[in-house]
Amino acid sequence: MVINAPKEHQAIITKLIHGLAEMYLKDRTPLFPYPETMIDEGQTSPAPDILLYDHKQEKTFLIIEMTHSTGMKKDIAKVFNLMKDYEVPEGFVYDYKKNVWHKMKNNSIETEDSSFSDVLNIRLNTLLESYPAK
Repeated sequence: MVINAPKEHQAIITKLIHGLAEMYLKDRTPLFPYPETMIDEGQTSPAPDILLYDHKQEKTFLIIEMTHSTGMKKDIAKVFNLMKDYEVPEGFVYDYKKNVWHKMKNNSIETEDSSFSDVLNIRLNTLLESYPAK
């Protein structure tokens, strides 16, 4: 088994989980954030870096994958496949080396306001800015 989880990659996941969990705890969203969790617990399935799940509806509404430039194409394909296979309305791939968000919705990549989540009604990038690295 090969594990590729650099500290910078994990720090970004932690920052996003922290901000998203704070939103959940303050009742700003019904979606609970999970790190590195299988999207389908009934069988072995791929695990996005972050998924946001609504327990009442028993549905994943958003997935986020962290990457860097060399893994971009593969991670975009992974997110598109998960969105299609599990009917996830919104997905993101974040290139943490270039600080570039790629928003996926309706089987396409949206280029305008690419860190804005329609599902959460926030810019995901603001969560990263709220918790700067020390």
